[in-house]
Amino acid sequence: MKKAITLLALLFFTGTFNLFSQELTAKQIVEKADNLQRGETNYSIFSMTIVRPKWTRTIEIKNWSKGRDYAMTYITAPAKDKGQVFLKRNNEMWNWVPSISRMIKIPPSMMSQGWMGSDYTNDDILKESSIVVDYNHKLISSETIEGIDCYKIELDPKEDAAVVWGKVIKWISIKEYWQLKTEYYDEDGELMRTELASKVKQFSDRKLPSQLEIIPADEPGHRTVVVIKSANFNIKLDDGFFSQQNMKRVH
Repeated sequence: MKKAITLLALLFFTGTFNLFSQELTAKQIVEKADNLQRGETNYSIFSMTIVRPKWTRTIEIKNWSKGRDYAMTYITAPAKDKGQVFLKRNNEMWNWVPSISRMIKIPPSMMSQGWMGSDYTNDDILKESSIVVDYNHKLISSETIEGIDCYKIELDPKEDAAVVWGKVIKWISIKEYWQLKTEYYDEDGELMRTELASKVKQFSDRKLPSQLEIIPADEPGHRTVVVIKSANFNIKLDDGFFSQQNMKRVH
């Protein structure tokens, strides 16, 4: 009888150990969510509507990216902005403005500024910082967002990381790894903005939220809404595609 109890206890503790050993770390959860959203490469078409108390403006956009080092964004509308291209290649960022035939280098000091007058920063659009590489990750708790069980994870920037935010908190769905809610804080711990993701749709080989909404904390009546119209992942994109020469040719 004693041997049977010992064997039962051994099986229980072995099973418990295996269960916990299979649990993901906070960094692994964030990495899975990040990989799901960007893929090895991707090409997407989306609109960005900037909402202000007295006006609304919509920008139509095409975007290509490869990993965390390469991204190109092309403006297709409105007419006055059509043809503008933004390029991130490793640690350098550029803007091609066809109306004045100028190539402008975007300095790191401009990463926190609003992109095209929106509530998104240059850093958001050009993916300068990495939520996986530039932050330390801590699993705080689990919460429910719109009926979906989520991990609640705090991201604190590493000391040597050139990032915009003092702290980021993300709610990532436990089953699907969707980034459903993100709060961004400044260095003093003040909430600066909230991003909400909704309207999950099928894109290429995966399901993702198709609408993202940024809401500034201190500007009533301000928000920016991104609607993803199409997205294809893991397509063939060479490093050479992300060049200053191609900025003038892409469409």
